[in-house]
Amino acid sequence: MLNDADKIEAAKHWVDAWNRRDLEAILGHYADDVEFQASTVVARWNRPDGVLRGKDELRRQFTRGLELAPGLRFQLEDVLLTPDGYAVVYLRENGNRVVDAVELGADGRAIRVHAYYGRPQA
Repeated sequence: MLNDADKIEAAKHWVDAWNRRDLEAILGHYADDVEFQASTVVARWNRPDGVLRGKDELRRQFTRGLELAPGLRFQLEDVLLTPDGYAVVYLRENGNRVVDAVELGADGRAIRVHAYYGRPQA
């Protein structure tokens, strides 16, 4: 399990990877069997529960997100800590505030993520 300083560094690295549009670096933060829930999953893939399972599905989700936002930019606002993970609070280039709540596995990669949006996000 990561200590608090490592969690903060992981969150910063994740934001930087998105800003560089480095899909492999982004995906490196997630376990192979990750469970990811977001309203964007409902909108993009017509999944009423908003849940993706596994890194392959997540790869498709993030690839689509990068395609939809050629000017994508995340501005890190805060990293909130919990014993088994963290939440990344950031502002998108489109003005949308987002919180990604991350539960970590023993290897320090995300096993469960819930993404919360301040307003609807495609």
